[in-house]
Amino acid sequence: MSDSRLQPGMDATYIVSGDSISKGVVYDETRSKYVILEDNYVSLLQDKLKGAVKNTARFGNTLMKGIGSLKKEILKGKPSMVLIEYGGNDCDFNWSEIASNPDAEHRPKTDFTLFEKMLTDTVNFLKSQSITPVLMSLPPLNADKYFKWVSQDNPEAERNIMKFLGSVTKIYWWQERYNSTILKVSELTKTKYIDVRGAFLAHPDFTQFICSDGIHPNQDDHRIIYDKVLEFVKANYGHLLKDNTIGCEA
Repeated sequence: MSDSRLQPGMDATYIVSGDSISKGVVYDETRSKYVILEDNYVSLLQDKLKGAVKNTARFGNTLMKGIGSLKKEILKGKPSMVLIEYGGNDCDFNWSEIASNPDAEHRPKTDFTLFEKMLTDTVNFLKSQSITPVLMSLPPLNADKYFKWVSQDNPEAERNIMKFLGSVTKIYWWQERYNSTILKVSELTKTKYIDVRGAFLAHPDFTQFICSDGIHPNQDDHRIIYDKVLEFVKANYGHLLKDNTIGCEA
């Protein structure tokens, strides 16, 4: 049973494996550059959980890059739980190439079918090591802002990227396909997932929580993710919290 190392009384350790969202990367509007948010959702969780949290997330990580690093980390010492947060970079395209030649064949960084297979294999591998995997759904993006960001306010680039896309809404739809795959893998492998996307979409205007690049969560966004992850832990592994004052199932 994969949860065997998360029973009450056992020392738990955690790894967060993901991309820039879990790294805590936000776009600083005043300095016009990406920075690491000190109070990102992972650092906030560390203060609540019993046991050490190791954040191996990296800016630009795809599933393939991140899982290679994760397996190396597991060889050093098995964690009790791994939070898996990928998809945002996997579904992305090389927009500068599209802007230069929209009629050519362009593929995402991780093929859709490969993403599903790799995510399934990763979950099964962790379970085979008696490690509990937990999946995370993707925060929604702001398609209009992201389109402006990747086209760099260049009219020619905008025309060419639009020619490739057909519609700006396809950016949102394409990311949604990868998010749906995460939920599919969760169901097929009977793996728990944290519905971060649902937490955002519950707000009348979720775009207020997204940076000007249209894709990175801002500081308020990290608080939403933190609250959702904490809610998940309370509901499923309440004994792992330092202050478990709310009755939860272990």
